[in-house]
Amino acid sequence: MLRSMYSAVSGLKAHQARMDVIGNNIANVNTVGYKASRMTFKEIFSQTIKGASAPQGNGGGTNPQQIGLGVAIASIDTLFTRGGAQRTDNPTDLSIDGNGFFIVSNGGANLYTRAGNFSFDSNGDLVTPDGYKVLGWMSTDGKTVNTDTGNLVPISLKNWSSIDPVATTQLEIGGNLNASTAIDADISYNIVVYDSQGGSHVATITFTRKGANSWDWKVSSSDPAISSIDGTGTLTFDSEGKIAPDQSGNRIATGTLTFNMDSNMTNATIGPVSLDLSKLTMFSSETDLRELSKNGNEAGSLESINIDKYGVVSGIYSNGRRQIIGQIAIADFQNPMGLEKIGNTMFINTVNSGEPMIGAAGTGTRGSINPGTLEMSNVDLSNEFADMIVTQRGFQANAKVITVSDEILQDLVNMKR
Repeated sequence: MLRSMYSAVSGLKAHQARMDVIGNNIANVNTVGYKASRMTFKEIFSQTIKGASAPQGNGGGTNPQQIGLGVAIASIDTLFTRGGAQRTDNPTDLSIDGNGFFIVSNGGANLYTRAGNFSFDSNGDLVTPDGYKVLGWMSTDGKTVNTDTGNLVPISLKNWSSIDPVATTQLEIGGNLNASTAIDADISYNIVVYDSQGGSHVATITFTRKGANSWDWKVSSSDPAISSIDGTGTLTFDSEGKIAPDQSGNRIATGTLTFNMDSNMTNATIGPVSLDLSKLTMFSSETDLRELSKNGNEAGSLESINIDKYGVVSGIYSNGRRQIIGQIAIADFQNPMGLEKIGNTMFINTVNSGEPMIGAAGTGTRGSINPGTLEMSNVDLSNEFADMIVTQRGFQANAKVITVSDEILQDLVNMKR
């Protein structure tokens, strides 16, 4: 008689726990990056009243006779289906399209989260709302990031708030010199170069046609800070209107510009500047000269940041320059359901999740990053309400078993009267 009562008690406890899971899911329906949980049940064990027997002679075999003794929690699984993406247009709001987790730390063990509502703190570190620092790799040259190293560091703007001025040392000019230009006629093109203090200076390259296939060039400037510029040369074109090849077949037209600065006005320097004119042509079309590439820049301060789908963090500066600051790391796991929740929508790896597979977004099994969006909770309210109804009815049914068992016991006691 008491078996039914204790089985029902185990049923009440199991359904109460399931209701706790459902309630927590519903409470976090709007939590960024939250992953819903699911509970399953299992039979505890059965009491064998009579064992099975094998067929003998003319008699058949018999099946075992067992009475179940209740229910227990089989598993509480974390469902890692992807939640919907909410657009925020905040450059530090990030969501992962596919597998993977952001890696964060407060100085202790690395933690993992799908919640990408990050921001930069007063120290320039990219952090979660709870102050955990987002980890990745930092650039050393402003151009590339080495993601092969396993040494993760906080993503920080601390050393990237400004750009020092850089003097111009390289300049490449391309385009076309009109083949119909008269002999001894000039074509001028203005260039801007930067000195070692970030000051900009205007110089003029003058091309003078000297023959059917040759042009002389020289550089001058009316800038008061520049006393003179040393740098002249001759361009020779072939019948196709391209720079004539040398003996090795290479079409090369280069020169060096030496800027002599007025020491009474500035102690800054420019160059020497390596000038490349190899891409010039001489076609029978309008003259169209343009700057193909140039280094050097004035001083600049960080104005905004940009994060691309690979997690590369770039800084955009007031002087128009753009530098790569770092790259956010993404971790994936062989068994994400083996991760352990520790609160704040964060997880820690366990022996059953496997070790984190860390790399850049969009590589391996790791998904890409969607900047300006947040991954919302993956809780499905319709499923939760349906599960709530089923759980409630299960609880009521188990409570009814206890009531009926109590009535039977009461009748048994009353038999003595």
